Amino acid sequence: MDVLQRLARFLDQPGFPWRSLIVAFSVGQYAFEQGLSLRQYQMLKQTKPPKALQGEVSQEVFDQSQAYGRAKAQFGFVSALYGQAQNLVVIYADVLPWLWALTGTWQARYAPANFTGEITQSLVFFFVFNLITTALSLPTSIYHTFVLEERFGFNKQTARLFVSDLLKGQALMVVLGAPVLSAFLAIVQRTGNGFFYYLWLFGVAMQVFTITVYPILILPLFNKLSPLEDGPLKKGVEALAARLQFPLKELYVIDGSKRSAHSNAYFYGLPWKKHIVIYDTLIEKSATDEVVAVLSHELGHWSLSHTTKLFGIAQFHMFYIFALFSVFINNRSLYQSFGFHDEFPIIIGFILFSDALAPMDTVVKLLMNVLSRRFEFEADAFAVSLGYSTELARSLIKLQIQNLSTMDADWLYASYHFSHPILPERLSALGWYGEEKVQAHTHGTKKGEEEEEATVVKAGDREL
Repeated sequence: MDVLQRLARFLDQPGFPWRSLIVAFSVGQYAFEQGLSLRQYQMLKQTKPPKALQGEVSQEVFDQSQAYGRAKAQFGFVSALYGQAQNLVVIYADVLPWLWALTGTWQARYAPANFTGEITQSLVFFFVFNLITTALSLPTSIYHTFVLEERFGFNKQTARLFVSDLLKGQALMVVLGAPVLSAFLAIVQRTGNGFFYYLWLFGVAMQVFTITVYPILILPLFNKLSPLEDGPLKKGVEALAARLQFPLKELYVIDGSKRSAHSNAYFYGLPWKKHIVIYDTLIEKSATDEVVAVLSHELGHWSLSHTTKLFGIAQFHMFYIFALFSVFINNRSLYQSFGFHDEFPIIIGFILFSDALAPMDTVVKLLMNVLSRRFEFEADAFAVSLGYSTELARSLIKLQIQNLSTMDADWLYASYHFSHPILPERLSALGWYGEEKVQAHTHGTKKGEEEEEATVVKAGDREL
């Protein structure tokens, strides 16, 4: 505690140019990441697939993959510039002090007497700021969904569903965000200099609560979960779970196809009661043994304690974030650099602290991706040990084709951005020597169990 207090006094120097320093951090990170993207863009201009994939993918599929990668990269250049411009406007136009003063005026004029104080004003500030940022992000979100993804055949979302998801998300922000933010601010106000201990405990409790409540109350608002029907796939997954002593409670199918052709499979739940969720598109376009192979990889993460290790790392990360926040929360020079001379709101302090922490976050991101790629190799090796080497390799190739995923990557770009190894690296680790070239139509029809067509689906939140 004494170390943190001494550090706080050292960093709170009158006239220290915090704004210039944070702008330098922001611009430097932007330049670094765009430089990496430019390196990767050169890879996306290649006309031949990597040697390891030349026997696995057709030239047509490779050309489509490269075109999709370039389109996403071009979109990324524009959206990153747009986001950086927004950030600089917020800083140099003093948007934060202006909006804080405005919400204070609204509170004084319209709020009942028992709804005054910093917590109430912070809630109004947060929701108004969120509405502004959401509105500003709409152009890029709409373009990405209805132009870029539509162009390559991945989007299945209607305008009505897009708006419905947006409104539901904002409603949840109010319903769940208000009590969580209120508790966050109250803990800081009432627990003194050691508030970060209590914030950390609150954060852990919230994570456990979310794991429990999300699939029951929140997920059904956006997707439908149905029990997996009896059949070879259900028997295969249950046999795999029994073999690994995985505490499987339920097997679900999720209707991911109503939004996109992307697909995934994952598990969730408490340590003694787990649920497996498989996207309907994955079941539709993959053979049973390939789906089971994908799940053997996912359950490998559980069996090798990857999920537990990542949860532990997340708790340590959250603790040191809150501990460092205690160093900045009363830093008057930081507030004053951004136009706050008379009031020093906690929520503003946390926003500014997050900006100041950007360089450290960049290093953490790099290290976490290094660890994640190691875990992916280990989970692949686990699937191999279960006898799914061929099925997993075949599934990865098919997913890569249907995804139009990047076939090759600049090593520095991949080190910084990728949480999963690229396909040639994974196939090499699996000892895959290839069968026949996989010819895939990007959007094929449902295949029977006996067919070997590579008509698979795009991975969603994480590539398998």
